[in-house]
Amino acid sequence: MAILTVNNISLTFGGYPILDNASFVVEPGEKVCLVGRNGTGKSTLLKIISGMVSKDSGDVNLQAGAKVSMLPQDVPETLNGSCLDVIIDSMEQSGLTYAEKEHAAKEVLSRVELHADFAAAALSGGQKRRLLLAGALVIEPDLLLLDEPSNHLDIDSIKWLEGFMSKFRGAILFVSHDRAFIRSLATRMLDLDRGALKSFACRYDEFLVKKEQFLQDEQKQWERFDKKLAEEEVWIRKGIQARRTRNEGRVRSLIKMRNELSERQTLTGTSKFEINVGDRTSKKVVETLDASFCYDGETDILQNLNLTLYRGEKVGIIGNNGCGKTTLLKLLLGKLMPTKGVVNIGENLQIAYLDQLRATLDEKKTVAQNLADGSDSVVVNGQVKHVISYLRDFLFSSKRANSPVWILSGGERNRLLLAKLFTKKANVLVFDEPTNDLDTETLELLEDKINSFEGTVLIVSHDREFINNTVTSSWVFEDDTVTSYAGGYDDWQKQRKPVEPVKVVKIVNDEGKRDVKRVKNSKKLSYMQARELDELPLKIETLETEQSELLKKLDDPAFFIDNADEVTNVSSRLESIEAELMDVLERWEALESLKDGKGSD
Repeated sequence: MAILTVNNISLTFGGYPILDNASFVVEPGEKVCLVGRNGTGKSTLLKIISGMVSKDSGDVNLQAGAKVSMLPQDVPETLNGSCLDVIIDSMEQSGLTYAEKEHAAKEVLSRVELHADFAAAALSGGQKRRLLLAGALVIEPDLLLLDEPSNHLDIDSIKWLEGFMSKFRGAILFVSHDRAFIRSLATRMLDLDRGALKSFACRYDEFLVKKEQFLQDEQKQWERFDKKLAEEEVWIRKGIQARRTRNEGRVRSLIKMRNELSERQTLTGTSKFEINVGDRTSKKVVETLDASFCYDGETDILQNLNLTLYRGEKVGIIGNNGCGKTTLLKLLLGKLMPTKGVVNIGENLQIAYLDQLRATLDEKKTVAQNLADGSDSVVVNGQVKHVISYLRDFLFSSKRANSPVWILSGGERNRLLLAKLFTKKANVLVFDEPTNDLDTETLELLEDKINSFEGTVLIVSHDREFINNTVTSSWVFEDDTVTSYAGGYDDWQKQRKPVEPVKVVKIVNDEGKRDVKRVKNSKKLSYMQARELDELPLKIETLETEQSELLKKLDDPAFFIDNADEVTNVSSRLESIEAELMDVLERWEALESLKDGKGSD
């Protein structure tokens, strides 16, 4: 029996049908991906299912007793209290006692690898996503709704999420434009196109082929319809001219065809933007010579960089959140000065930096006003274009161009940022996370434009396919430096040095317990490694505390009475804790060896 059944859902917004009699089912254990253009209503559909938004008509039916949780697209600006507090607050309507909530919260936090006592406000963006995921999982849902779950996560976190979600026993309905993520997770595709919802019982690559065939068949059908309509229009005009008695049934059929034509929702169109190309730069765009950088005399975030960016190169910058990617960009662009070494910046650089524009959008002004600061035209590659005409190239209708920015979806905002970026003459393009929220069609066009751009490009992105499809080389944060590799993400994976196995050493004190001392940052460790090493003792302590509590439960004979399911869960958790402890201890030993300069055994 289906976990979720959606029957003929319809919703109209501003006279435009967002959903038009949409119907589908989700079976237990399915991983269903919902795709479609930005602004078509994907997030709205998830909100209707979760009860956050009302529909005009139709039914949403859940299997009796089934529980649903939703992970929202945006991370709240403020998260108060500890991680434990956030999860317990999310269970306010659960009817459980505080002790039961606390136990459930600690268990789910351990699953997403977050410490219960950490301050939620101090977490990184990726960690906050994990915390919200924990809040969605704590009720043990049968159906999990995810809206762009990989946004703002680094590659390691995305791969962790892929693995975690693939093992999730419940059903998942998720929205994503991350093609690698979809390929990894989705077992079925739902396509939302012009208000209509169509199910494809296949994985992503097969869906792309079937979708293209569907559009070709639709186009042929429309061409036949248009030809027939044209013939009928000629017939009725001739009939009027000859003043003959007309076939009234044929006239009614013609009127019906005219109505069908007026109601037909054609494809939104394809973006066709151009990059405003600047003048030629010097051969060396930027060069770093033993350059390092740190904030306020702390441990170097960037150490001994020796990198050269040549004219025409397209470089992807890869690394985990917090490792210093944006700092590296600012160093290369001259916005930060190195604390050691030299950064030589080339001549005649005209830089267009996407991240700088994000804060310039005025929520109250219209899309057109934000683009051209009140002007009615822009100049691109020497040609003057009217603002409305230019915005159509970025899939903004005249009505949308005159709408305030605050009503735009995340993807539409990113398209507006691209539109604004490409009004600037540039020979160096700098993209800091350009793919968030962009639909697949716009992503693919952006890839094409970057590939044909004759200037130089720097891209910070966690979208593995986007990196693969655009860059000629990758600069990767590894250990305590940045290493250059030819090609994209997959090429780096093939070229990178394999991690040497580490000999596990169990350290015990006089009482027979593991003894892990906190260590200070060392020059032999990178900034991120030093931070990780500082956090490992607390992580080990947390795991051992949980292990001790679970063992106490199993030592109590009363626990086995009428608790068969919980006994199984506790035993399973004990096994996973032991495996986690082994992994953490291996990592701790590896970092300690690096700190002491011993290397791996």
